[in-house]
Order: sequence, then structure tokens, then C-alpha cells
Amino acid sequence: MRTLALIITFILSSYLSQAQTETKGQTITVTINNVKNNNGKVIMSLHSADTFMKSEGLQNEVSTIEGNSVTVTFKDVLPGTYAIMAIHDENDNKQMDFENGMPKESYGMSNNPLSYGPPQFSEAKFEMTDEDASLIIRF
Repeated sequence: MRTLALIITFILSSYLSQAQTETKGQTITVTINNVKNNNGKVIMSLHSADTFMKSEGLQNEVSTIEGNSVTVTFKDVLPGTYAIMAIHDENDNKQMDFENGMPKESYGMSNNPLSYGPPQFSEAKFEMTDEDASLIIRF
């Protein structure tokens, strides 16, 4: 009886682990073509409403800059509402630098909103469907 229970448990766990690998999401490819220079790196984060401007993103990517351009791909993104934030970490200190309260380094968001205050999720949000997406962000 105990052996039968172990076999059933093994079969179920194998089935469940396989089911998890089959439910992968889509990809989001993000391109920035107007990076000021090739110094440092570009940091991009995929956010939900719960993480936007509050914590680290759901996924975070760092990319080197070549020819004043970067392309980053976020993988396994499930359908939902997201926003992407990007900064040009020109001095490679892994944070955005400020001078007199204003950003010293370039930054951008999905939807490329022109705002004069802190970034807002409502301006940067987009819907991820069950298809791959491509976005262009401007600094």
C-alpha cells in the first residue's frame, strides 16, 4: 500500500512539473535607439501596478550599449497589465543619479509619456496578451 502511494505521488509530481513548463508566457522585446552615448549600461525593469516605483521589477535586465542602441527581451511574461522603466546608468553605479532633485541620467518608460513629475503607472501601462510584443522606448 505504501509503495502504491509513493508511485502515485511520483506520477502526480512528474505530471505537475511538466505542466508548469508548458504554461510559459510570451516575450516582450524592448528597443531604445537614442541612447546618448555608449558609456555604462541600460537597466530595464518590467513592473506591475504593485511594483511600479515601489520595488524591484518582476523581471530586470541589464544591457550593454552598442551604437547608441540597446535591445532587451523579457521572457515568459504572462498576460496582464505591465509597465517598463528604463534608465541609462551612464556611470555604471546601478542606480539613477540626481542633481538638485532632477535626474542626471536619461530614463524612459513604455508608451513614452511626456510627464514633468514622477513617473505614473497609468501613463506607462500596456496590456500583454497571449502574443509576443515589441516596444520602442525613447529617452
